[in-house]
Amino acid sequence: MSVKTFSLTGRKVVGGVAEGEALVTRQTISGWGGINPTLGTITETRHELRGVSFKGKILVFPGAKGSSGWSAMFHMTRLSGASPKAMLFTEMTTKVALGAVVMRIPSMTDFDRNPLELIETGDWVRVDADRGIVDVRKATRPPGS
Repeated sequence: MSVKTFSLTGRKVVGGVAEGEALVTRQTISGWGGINPTLGTITETRHELRGVSFKGKILVFPGAKGSSGWSAMFHMTRLSGASPKAMLFTEMTTKVALGAVVMRIPSMTDFDRNPLELIETGDWVRVDADRGIVDVRKATRPPGS
């Protein structure tokens, strides 16, 4: 049985290397009022990941929405130890860029292919933002799932 792996290339926002399990959402995340910064849990009422924590995960998402308080709330996740290990996002905004900087985690954008179409929650992801490379090992899934 072969393990499916592939790589993406993109642009560094914040340098560094991290690896871990992917947590993927196709919805933007609201920082101010949309997360619990102590637990790293998404609290936004209508979000598809409501109640799920991004702590210690590779967060793959379109980007930020809401107020400029986004970066402050994500900075608090760093202080509480609840931030993601890395972020991969498709829509560059000042909110998400500043959030990446204040969390000091490897972050990338501007990919050669859309990570939201290729990476799934549970895949193992290695982010090398310094080199602009994301390596993905697909999670083993039971037949028919």
